[in-house]
Amino acid sequence: MKLKRRPQPPAQETVISLIDVMFFLLVFFMLIGRMDATAPFEVSPPVSTTGESLPRGGTTIAVAENGMLALDGETIQRPALLARIRDLLAKKPNLFVRINAHAETRLTHLLPLVTALEQAGVGDVILVVTPNPA
Repeated sequence: MKLKRRPQPPAQETVISLIDVMFFLLVFFMLIGRMDATAPFEVSPPVSTTGESLPRGGTTIAVAENGMLALDGETIQRPALLARIRDLLAKKPNLFVRINAHAETRLTHLLPLVTALEQAGVGDVILVVTPNPA
């Protein structure tokens, strides 16, 4: 006895595999695309140099972890510090200032100081850093 097989229906095109491909493409382009805002002009970040000797002269401001200030080794309050800097600038207009801040000093202590120095007329501010031993 011979059995006949039923004719198989024609294969239907599946769209599910195409949906998967489109999903993977979407995720891929989301991951490689830039999500941050870009500046409308060219921005070149500053370059840090370590291992160079600090220039001689100038004055040094030390900033403690808690925000206390010292000018050339003497503890000083911020208004008095800015007044002394203005006096030094009157004698030497191209004075540069080194800022030696503790590694754990918060930027809330450091950035307003740099802004105040800039407003006082200081042209060059050098941030003292320790090179990475690695």
